[in-house]
Order: sequence, then structure tokens, then C-alpha cells
Amino acid sequence: MAFVRKQGKTKIMWLPVTVSTVLTKDTLVAWSSGYLVAATASSNPSTIAGVVKKTIAATDADYAVAREIPVEVPVEKNVVWTGDVTSGLVAADRGLYCDLTDAGTVNRGASTLDNVQCTKVLSTTKGEFIINMGAEGLGVIGA
Repeated sequence: MAFVRKQGKTKIMWLPVTVSTVLTKDTLVAWSSGYLVAATASSNPSTIAGVVKKTIAATDADYAVAREIPVEVPVEKNVVWTGDVTSGLVAADRGLYCDLTDAGTVNRGASTLDNVQCTKVLSTTKGEFIINMGAEGLGVIGA
């Protein structure tokens, strides 16, 4: 369950994370009250910040410390990411927008917030996507 950059230009930004928050490397993070949290099925595309590049576990020494973490963010439109899908991705899904199941998985059966656009089907559970995020996410189709 991850988003890994396949094609396009990105950069790493160090952004503040919510204290005592568990995150998994290569999953989406979203802004909430000025800090990052794991993206969810209800995260609006305009709040998605990027893909976190470090796992944060409750057992980490700095888990309860205010800090910044590395986040991979696109610096151009249409950056393509390989991502996991709950199930059932088919060729007819190319070009369609889908929601998230959680921070690391696409829900191809839902299209309300339209967090990602499918560009290629790799299998029924993996595809390539353009993530509808940040300022570009303001043009969300479903919201």
C-alpha cells in the first residue's frame, strides 16, 4: 500500500507533522490545522500535501515531539505515481477519477472526491495514477 513516483519531477519538502501521529512511508499526507496527518477516504484533494518519505511509528524516540518530516511533492503537472488499488481495476478505468480507501490505497469503486486519475492499469490491484492534490486539487471534479 504505497504511492511511488513513476514519472515526472518532484522535490522533497520538510513539513510539520502532527505530534503523536503514525505514518507509513510512501503514503499520502494531508493538511489538518496546519500540520500533516495521514490522508483518508474523506481527504479533500486540495488538502493533500504529497507522499511521506519516512515511516513514523509510535515506538520512535521523537514520536511525541514537534518536528518536520520529508514529503515528496510534484513540481510539475501530471506527475505519475504507481499505486495500490483495493481491487477490480480494469482497462475501462483509464482516464477516470477515483477516491482513496486510505493513505496508501485507491478505491476504484468510488468517485466523490476524485483524489487520483488512473492513467494505466498494471493489474487488478495496481495502477498508475496522477494524484489530484494541493492547489491543483482545487479543480476537483467531484467536490
